[in-house]
This record gives sequence, structure tokens and C-alpha cells, in this order.
Amino acid sequence: MPRSCVPPLVPHAPPLGALLSQYAAGSAVACEPVDQGLLNRGYRLRTTRGRYFLKHHFDPETADPTAIARQHRATQRLADLGVPVAPPLTGRDGRTVAVIGGHAYALHPWIDGRHRHGGQLTGGQCGRLGALLGVVHASLERVMPAHARARAEPADSPDPADTVTLIDDLLGHVRRHRPADSFDELARHRLLERRALLEKHADRRPPRGTSVGWVHGDFHPFNLLYKGDAPAAIVDWDRLGVQPRAEEAVRAAAIFFVRPAGALDLPKVRAYARAYRRAAGATPSELTAAVRRVWWERLNDFWMLRWHYERGDTRADSQFPAASALAVWWTREYDAVCDAFAE
Repeated sequence: MPRSCVPPLVPHAPPLGALLSQYAAGSAVACEPVDQGLLNRGYRLRTTRGRYFLKHHFDPETADPTAIARQHRATQRLADLGVPVAPPLTGRDGRTVAVIGGHAYALHPWIDGRHRHGGQLTGGQCGRLGALLGVVHASLERVMPAHARARAEPADSPDPADTVTLIDDLLGHVRRHRPADSFDELARHRLLERRALLEKHADRRPPRGTSVGWVHGDFHPFNLLYKGDAPAAIVDWDRLGVQPRAEEAVRAAAIFFVRPAGALDLPKVRAYARAYRRAAGATPSELTAAVRRVWWERLNDFWMLRWHYERGDTRADSQFPAASALAVWWTREYDAVCDAFAE
């Protein structure tokens, strides 16, 4: 599960007077924090001239004003191509990023809509979702610079020896936690289980990825708004960048279509993947290679436990049961998952 599915920390009141003075957006009437789906701080803002989404770019990994402005230009170009996005408003100074007190903000039109996970989508809607992501990838290739893609080097896959060291460290945290609780019990079970799986499958570590391209970087249910049955806007472009495109398609499916017990809804994955391949021009072999890399990534990933034990941050705890079960289920049903993405 992505970190941006985690509810944000309690937000502070934004400097509305100073912010709105930079836009032709009227005066503030009401401002409420949006408490779902964003690591950055977001607000539902109503002014004398309308409704807006105010975003405080708080995450230090993505809060550089220059990078934010690049994201804004990309969404405007995508909107010009008909991709459902919500480009920001331009301020009186011609910029889309307002920096006040060292903090970066952006004002977007408010989009009426709701989030929908894969269990709420029909087979046809799953196909539409896959086609949408394929269109995003194909459109980004048209509007973003090719030289950045040419310079990009896909990352190596995780080294299982490093992961086993991390597992041992986390097991130490579990043993020392007092009083022990049900989360500790599940964490210990999953850590021991995962160590055994890594020892068994160490020879299946994937090679370095290929076929990089521009991607949204964080495509999941909390970053897609629906109006009725149709997607209304893809939001939160903070992680726009160059990565293996097919891996984003697989990661997104593993979030949209995971069931509470940790299994993927493979018929829905199949409809989604088939539509994605057509829209993005991706081959079955690309998707199969991406399945292997994302499976391995999940098998070696313990960010939720690191948040819990190393940082004392429990906001992701509710995601851990399904996410940890998925890695085990995926290992057992590996061939079926590959077939669902490639057929």
C-alpha cells in the first residue's frame, strides 16, 4: 500500500488571507481539512467566489516549488489532451505555486466526486480504469521531455540479504515492545513467514528493470475521484517522474483490487490489464516482467512496520493485515497473477 494512502497528521490553519490575496478567488468563508488519502495537507476551501481545494505541499520529499511547478505544467498539458485532471489556478503573479513563510501552497478547483476501490467497480469499469492509466502513460510521453527518460536508470531490485537483516532488527523491536499486543503478534508471524519465503525464493531476485517512462507515481484509489460511474479527476501528482511504466500499472492493480484477506480479484485484474495494454501499447512480456519486480518489491517491503516500531507512527497499522497477507498469497499464486496481467 502506498504511503499516501495514510491519513495526514493533524493540519495547521493555512494563512488564508495572505494566500487568497495572491489569487482572484475572493475572500474565505469556510476552510476544513481534508482528512483522507494525502500525506500533504489539504483543505476544502469555500470563498465568496466559489469552492476550491487548497493544498499545502508539506511532504519534504516533494515540496520543492520548482518541482511542483513542473507538475502543474504537466497537468495543464494533460488537461489540454482531455485527460481528467484538475490543474491549479494561476496567481496574480502568473505562478501556480504560492510560497508563504517558507511553505508551498497551490489552489485547485474543487472537484465533486468520491473515491472508489476495486470492489466497487464492475468488470467494465475495471477495464475503463486500466485504459485511463494507459492513456495517462501515453499522454505523458507526449507532453514531458524525452531527455529525462533517456537519462533515467531503473533501480536495482531489493537485496534479500539486506531484507533479512532488517527482519531481524524488526523482530528485536517486536520482542522489546511492552505491553505486547495483537499487532505485535501479527508482525512477528509475518516477519518470520517472510524470512522463510525469502530464503526459499532468493534465487528469483529480478534483474534491473527496463522500459522506463513518465508515470503519475502514486496511482491508487485515494488519488482518483469518480463522479457517478466515470473518473472525474486524477489528483496528487507529487511523485510525477520517470520509472518503469508497467510496474506502476501492476502496483496500482495490487492496491485497487486487493481483497481484505489479502488476495487479488484476478478477473478484475484481467479486465484492467487488458485495457491498460491496449491504451499504453504495452506488451504481455512487459507486464509479466513488472509482475515479477513488484512481487519481489512487496516480498522485501516493511515500511508499515518501520513506521510502527522505528517512528512510533501507527497511521498505517490498519493497512498491514491485508498488505502483509498479499505478499504471501501472491507468492503462492504467482503464475495465476502473471496470467491475469498478460492474457
